[in-house]
Amino acid sequence: MISPELLRRYPFFALLDDPHQKAIAMITDEVSFANREVIFKENQPAQALYLLLEGSIDLYFTVEEEYRPELRKEFVVGEINPGEPFAISALIEPYVLTSSARAANASRVLKIDAAALRALCEVDCRLGYTLMKHAAKAALERLHFTHVQLAAAR
Repeated sequence: MISPELLRRYPFFALLDDPHQKAIAMITDEVSFANREVIFKENQPAQALYLLLEGSIDLYFTVEEEYRPELRKEFVVGEINPGEPFAISALIEPYVLTSSARAANASRVLKIDAAALRALCEVDCRLGYTLMKHAAKAALERLHFTHVQLAAAR
């Protein structure tokens, strides 16, 4: 559990009212990751929504041929900066992570229990709507970043 005051500092949660912030604070922990530490891998169930407090996180996608693992390659598809959410798949069905995340340097994050957050959203449609708006915005920003990366790779 964290203080609701911490959530109020970040735009992703700032527009929520006090009861919503308190409810989310109850299901949130602050965690740290070392430089280059993998936070999660693509295709895993999204068990948490994260918000970066300090540091930097790289989102990447791995391409690997089943019979030629030596051709494995990672493509950076996003960079998370302080104040930004990641693992937004925790809010979007089928709740499966679409990329992997690794700390680009020592990082502190808020880790919000995904199942508990979805349960709160089911009970309170206003909360769910607000969080989905923010998640959709983050998804569009990531898609734009990916388009730029693809254009640069041509």
